[in-house]
Amino acid sequence: MGETLLPKRLGLPVFCSDPLSSNAYATEEILLVLSVGGLALLHLTPWIAGAVIVLLVVVVASYRQTCHAYPGGGGAYAVSRANLGQNAALVAASALLVDYVLTVAVSVAAGVSNLVSALPSLAPAAVPLSLGMVTLLTLANLRGVRESGRAFAVPTYGFVLVVFLMIAVGLARVLVGDTPTAESAALAVEPAAGQALGGLALVAVILRAFASGCTALTGVEAVSNGVPSFRSPKSRNAATTLAVMGLLTVTMFAGLTVLALASGVHVAGDLEHLVGAPDGYHQRTVIAQIAGAVFGAGSIGFYLVQTFTTAVLVLAANTAFNGFPILASILGHDEFLPRQLARRGDRLVFSNGILVLALAAGLLLVAFQANPTRLIQLYIVGVFVSFTLSQAGMVKHWTAELRRAEPSARHRIHRARIINTVGACLTSVVLVVVLVSKFAHGAWIVVIAMPLLFVAMLGVHRHYARVDDSLAPSIGGVTLPSRVHAVVLVSRLNAPTLRALAYARATRPSTLVALTVSTDRDDTERLADEWERRGVPVPLTVVASPYRDVIRPAVDFVSDLRRQGPRDVVAVYVPEFVLDRWWEHLLHNQTALRLKARLLFLPGVMATSVPWRLGADGRDQLSAPPVTTPDAAPSPGPTGDVVAATPLPVPR
Repeated sequence: MGETLLPKRLGLPVFCSDPLSSNAYATEEILLVLSVGGLALLHLTPWIAGAVIVLLVVVVASYRQTCHAYPGGGGAYAVSRANLGQNAALVAASALLVDYVLTVAVSVAAGVSNLVSALPSLAPAAVPLSLGMVTLLTLANLRGVRESGRAFAVPTYGFVLVVFLMIAVGLARVLVGDTPTAESAALAVEPAAGQALGGLALVAVILRAFASGCTALTGVEAVSNGVPSFRSPKSRNAATTLAVMGLLTVTMFAGLTVLALASGVHVAGDLEHLVGAPDGYHQRTVIAQIAGAVFGAGSIGFYLVQTFTTAVLVLAANTAFNGFPILASILGHDEFLPRQLARRGDRLVFSNGILVLALAAGLLLVAFQANPTRLIQLYIVGVFVSFTLSQAGMVKHWTAELRRAEPSARHRIHRARIINTVGACLTSVVLVVVLVSKFAHGAWIVVIAMPLLFVAMLGVHRHYARVDDSLAPSIGGVTLPSRVHAVVLVSRLNAPTLRALAYARATRPSTLVALTVSTDRDDTERLADEWERRGVPVPLTVVASPYRDVIRPAVDFVSDLRRQGPRDVVAVYVPEFVLDRWWEHLLHNQTALRLKARLLFLPGVMATSVPWRLGADGRDQLSAPPVTTPDAAPSPGPTGDVVAATPLPVPR
């Protein structure tokens, strides 16, 4: 595990690729919402972007305090559980689990959208491309954290460099009077309502634009979750990485917003509202239009921006691939999710959590046709639920720390509590804004999914508690059974059946019978004749089955036998032959498997498989000297009488 710890240079791309890459679509989402009112509302973009930046700075500062307070990992679940109680922690966990799935879906869909902006001919294959990228991400993460960190470093740092280069060149051109012009600058945007917005409608659009711009904050918590993955000193390295991420995100977001307005980028949620667009016009993403305006459409700079944007957006899903399995493992360890999610694979990653995340994100991409605008409507509700609970938990944490702190440390704790208080108040207000503004546009799905997940986790926990109570040993131990009734199931008198009979006799049961279910009168008569001819000393019991069902008559016979004594046990021996090749199973029925599945639910009944390996066991019998033959005197069994008149070895 020590060899997998990350330095800051790898911690940034592993845990911060999501908030860094969100700059590729955060400005676009603000412009798309404001386009509902036509071009008249675009002047509000700087104010909305400024509010998002203030919020980002506050959240980053708040989570830096969490990194120092919880060096073992300070995600919303851990902080809420320690300070607000288990129910609050489960609310945070359900929000985060949903948000991680959406992070993968949104990031991959946005990446494919930018790829299509560079290569429009790929538009019909958006969904298969998205699923293929999720598969590649899954395989990379199954290789391990350190390997995936190196793979993701180049696209993340490449994206940061090309965006800063584009911002620098674009702003330089603005300063010298050669302002870049976007391909959509000449297009007008018709208001969606057909008229200018005013009053409450205008307020609603502004709030929704702000909520959409808050996608720039997604993934900020991942660093506080991943503190244990950093090299020592863990808390300081994680906090430094978080500060660097905040600085880069604020700078890129502000620069892209300024260039989008300066170059006259016009976008609309529906192409019908773009006035003057030629036939066959394909609306590129905002970052693609900026790159085309600054470097020239089809230039090397344009394709560099689009290549790194696509790569970092797809790889931004890695933030979720790191956060989801860790959180799921904690919940699995606490028995709120299946325990399998708490186990590491051979690469020291939580393989089951990675696979579950990939499957859920793939289903979302198919359901929403890999459309990032539609997916983003479901986004960030869970983000701000976890933000608010985490910051409220940190306020309580620092309050408790003040009671036992030394005088020299009280000033630092007071400052940290003020920062987290401001963060909690601000994120709770934004949460209300996000819920109100996005509820009718798809956020209602998340509002329903989170309580369902919360209830499901409580159900899993109750199940494990009930199982543990049932499996706990009693004070007096387990009472020995009064008698053991052995039943050997027989369909034909063959080698597997004789082995099962021999094994059943070797266990020395109180009673022993061979049971066959008669579905064909002629076959049953032949079995009885051969049974008598071979002189098998175990009585053969025949149960009729008028409807040719084997399972129910056998189960009913065993149930009746079990009721003979309250402390009796029935041991059912099922002879089975094991085939060499998997496809050979398709040529045989699975009666034994279905019968054992039914017997498992009968109290006081033990089902035992007696396998006969078709190749190995047959060769062993051919090479072994016969103990007896059909013409010779039978060999004595464990109690001195006959086991079976057959060449099989007899246990002694």
